[in-house]
Amino acid sequence: MTWAEQELGEASLGDARLSHRLVKLATRLAESPSSSIPQACRGWAEMRAAYRFLAQDKLDWQDMLQPHWDASAQRMREHPVVLCLQDTTELDFEGKATRGLGPLSYEAQRGMYVHPTYAVTPCRMPLGVIDAWMWAREFKDKDGNRGGLCESVRWIEGYERVAEQAKQMPGTRLVYVADREGDIVELMRRARDLGHPADWLIRSNRVRHGRAPRRPGTSGAPAAARAAHRTARRPERHGAGQRGAGQRNRCARGRQARAVATAEQPAGADARTGGRAHRLVPRALGNRDTVPHAQERLPHRAAAARFGGQAPSAPSRCTWWCRGALVTSCA
Repeated sequence: MTWAEQELGEASLGDARLSHRLVKLATRLAESPSSSIPQACRGWAEMRAAYRFLAQDKLDWQDMLQPHWDASAQRMREHPVVLCLQDTTELDFEGKATRGLGPLSYEAQRGMYVHPTYAVTPCRMPLGVIDAWMWAREFKDKDGNRGGLCESVRWIEGYERVAEQAKQMPGTRLVYVADREGDIVELMRRARDLGHPADWLIRSNRVRHGRAPRRPGTSGAPAAARAAHRTARRPERHGAGQRGAGQRNRCARGRQARAVATAEQPAGADARTGGRAHRLVPRALGNRDTVPHAQERLPHRAAAARFGGQAPSAPSRCTWWCRGALVTSCA
């Protein structure tokens, strides 16, 4: 039995011949993913049969993918942790005689969007596609406004589908992963209202003005650093320009701040990062007790968190939201 028969052979399309044609078409397109249907098919008769199959009004794409969704869910149950990745891609059909298309990134482009949910293990082993959200944008009116549904709904509905899967897999921890576009409060509220059946990890896109928890025994910036900032004065030198004096003043404050940070950083911290920002790697994703908490305020993006009390030495690159806490990790 081929992979196409295993994944799509049980599709309930109302006719066994249609199921056979679905398996055959999937096999041809998988053999040559970058080719068009005429190029992938072997001969005129096979190409005509493929177009007749796709022209069936009674067929729905969800019915075609249902066997694959079931097989993907079965594979997900065999792993303790599964990452459910979501992102959006464009399907560009510019120049094609296709109905129902809409504009893409540029108003003159024609195509549609697809927003799939791809399940993988933490070791990057693919498990399958478990959901997809497809739509075509409406054209702007004369005032430049675009109608239709709010496109951010796809992130919320994507989490809802993952939450439904999580309830059916009590032995598997599902982690919903989204990029910057998914950093919306409505998604976080929806996850809270559902009781967080699936965890979520969202790359931060907005700077929230909340204060990060401070470490015990500290009250904001070190006293020595605050004193250095207050006592640094512009040097009074005859003939020195204002610009040169300002540069020397900033350099002096920077040297004093680095000296204070180096003296007060914890033992074992990397001197190159000054103990401020580190590359953060989860020690055990399967352990639900290791919930990250923001511990330090980053200069620009927000806060850095440590998993399990460990702080590796590599510098951080990006910030993520993880169940309400800010997590800094390598891009």
